[in-house]
Parts: sequence; structure tokens; C-alpha cells
Amino acid sequence: MAEHSFHLKADWPGGRNSVGNIEAGNLKTDISIPPEMNGPGIGTNPDEMLLGAAATCYIITLAAKLERAGITPAEMTLESEGIVEVNDKGVITYKMIIHRPYVKSESVHQKKIERYMEQSEESCMISRALKGNVDIRLEKKFESL
Repeated sequence: MAEHSFHLKADWPGGRNSVGNIEAGNLKTDISIPPEMNGPGIGTNPDEMLLGAAATCYIITLAAKLERAGITPAEMTLESEGIVEVNDKGVITYKMIIHRPYVKSESVHQKKIERYMEQSEESCMISRALKGNVDIRLEKKFESL
């Protein structure tokens, strides 16, 4: 069994509304609390990074499945939405992620592509890591050439 190790370094200068930075391989960015949560909104934040991890894992998994099936779509995009809930006691919970993949391809491939859209969510390692904690939904769209 192969194992891969990923490393991240974070620098944080102080209190809640500070601005820090992270470095992990090609990822280098400032970080802070988003303005929606009364933060400075500089750089990215954990909410966006979790959404980004889930979305990129999903679309890369879908692309790999299509490639293995010999399907080259004319167009493939993804819009994802993360929903974070703050309850009456101030507890913040990442409630849901909605992936909205769009694939444009020959109509002969539609059923297969739609099946791969569903399978990609189930087999993506980030989705599997979040399972049971974050509701992940899929709103797929296929368009024929």
C-alpha cells in the first residue's frame, strides 16, 4: 500500500482578526476570517479551502473517469457551493456542499457521463473524508453537442 504525505506551514501573527499565511507545495496564500463572519476577508479561509478541496477532487476524479472511458468532452465545468451554518450559540458547522458539474459532449455518451458524475462524488477521497459530517449534493447538467 502506498502512502503520500503532504505538508503545510502556517504563520499566524496574533488574534482572531489577524492575517496569516500558509504554504503547502504550490499553495501559497494569505489567510483570514471571511467578512461574512466579521473577519478582515484577506486571502482565503478554511471555508473556501474545504470547498476548494472537495471541488477540485470531484472534477479531477470525473476527468479521470471520462479519460479512462475514452470520452473527451467538448466542455466540462464545475460550480460548487459551500453552506456554513452558525447556530444560536455561535457554533459554526460546515453544513453542505453542492457540486454542479456541467459536461457538454456527444449525446451517445450521456448516460455514461451522468453515471460517472455520480460515481465521482462517491469515489473522491475528500468526499469520503467528509462523509457523515458534511452533506454533499450533486446537481448535474449534461448538454448534447
